[in-house]
Amino acid sequence: MRRQSFLNTLSGRFLILTVIFVMLAEVLIFVPSIARFRADFMLTRLKQAQIAALTQLATEDMILPELEAELLANAEVFNVVLRRDDVRQLILSSPIPEEVYDTFDLRMAGPWELIRDAFASLLDAENRIVRVIGNPVQAAGTLIEVTMETKPMRDAMVDYGLRILVLSALISVVTAFLLFLAVRRLLVLPIRRVVRHMQTYAEAPEDARRVIEPNADVEELRAAEEALKSMQTQLIGALRQKERLAQLGGAVAKISHDLRNILTTAQLFADRIEGSADPAVARSAPKLVNSISRAVSLCESTLAFGKAEEPPPQLRRLNLSKLTAEVAESEGLGAAADIVFLVDVPPGLTVRADSEQLFRVLSNLVRNARQAIEVTGQPGTIEISAGEDEAEWWIRVGDTGPGLPPKAREHLFSAFQGGARKGGTGLGLAIAAELVRGHGGRLDLARSDEEGTEFTIHLPKATTGTDP
Repeated sequence: MRRQSFLNTLSGRFLILTVIFVMLAEVLIFVPSIARFRADFMLTRLKQAQIAALTQLATEDMILPELEAELLANAEVFNVVLRRDDVRQLILSSPIPEEVYDTFDLRMAGPWELIRDAFASLLDAENRIVRVIGNPVQAAGTLIEVTMETKPMRDAMVDYGLRILVLSALISVVTAFLLFLAVRRLLVLPIRRVVRHMQTYAEAPEDARRVIEPNADVEELRAAEEALKSMQTQLIGALRQKERLAQLGGAVAKISHDLRNILTTAQLFADRIEGSADPAVARSAPKLVNSISRAVSLCESTLAFGKAEEPPPQLRRLNLSKLTAEVAESEGLGAAADIVFLVDVPPGLTVRADSEQLFRVLSNLVRNARQAIEVTGQPGTIEISAGEDEAEWWIRVGDTGPGLPPKAREHLFSAFQGGARKGGTGLGLAIAAELVRGHGGRLDLARSDEEGTEFTIHLPKATTGTDP
């Protein structure tokens, strides 16, 4: 038995997909969150710088350098510029260690710009000096501008991002686990139950106790269980019918075998009666002989069909014109004065077939045609024609008999059901169709009406083996 990895199960794959999709959702949340965090960090610096600037403005005298440095250190900026009444004032200032690397104006920054700048800050490990511009709070001016370092902001962003990622991973695992349990309970376990029922039923398909009883809560699974129950019930009936038919067939074969021996003996005595001096007995003898002959033929056909031991066809190239002549000779068509036998087969036409089996097929069709014409008591014609195209060879066998009755057409190629004449078994056409199917072809009823009947044999040219 093949070992299955957990990743190859429905539960395992669903668990992995759940983790992936939850993480994807968290990433979609993380991207705008980190951009918003960076913007809020800068706004906080602007507010702190504004408070420090207002402290300076609140004192009319110049503040001490030590106090100014402390205000800037608390605000974590290097200088503060405030625009009020259209006047731009440098309120607080201190030496800037290097040139300003970039300027960010938060007043007009859109979402995509904030996201772009946030990831640029994350990827740049250098400590840069940047200028940040924003709107003062409480209408304390029209603009506030500060210069600041990027390293503290990047460190805070990294710390925030790590916390978000850890929380996202935790949420993903918990969510995936809960979904895994739910799907396992609602889908996987019911599916496994159906699979177990199928395996158990396959061990003993005749046991009606092993038929599944639908009880799934999910509508689609319940429909599958009901369909499986219907299929199992029908299969049990078919298997029982097959067993009964097999037993009946065995009994019929034994009876036919014994009956054939009895009828053969009766046929010998009937042949002797035919030479009786009594006119009445002599007149009755042919009818008795014909009846016994039909009974013997029925027994032989039943035994042959019941064996079901037809060998696979031995495909060889054969001349169809010669085979047709052999069929006509074996059926005694040349000696039948009331039946005209016509052959329209190109002399050089060769087909790939089993000569013995194709002979039997043509003999069955020609014999049926001859018997159909003889029933009418009128002259008639039997014609065999053949041809080929790129895909197949075709052989037509037609007659000018009375045509097949509607009832015979319904089960024409079914054994014991498709008899075309009174007293017939229907085995001839069934065996002929089976032999043609063995060649990969088909036997069709082309037409059957008051003008006659015509069958067509189709033999494919395509082959999986080597053309001999």
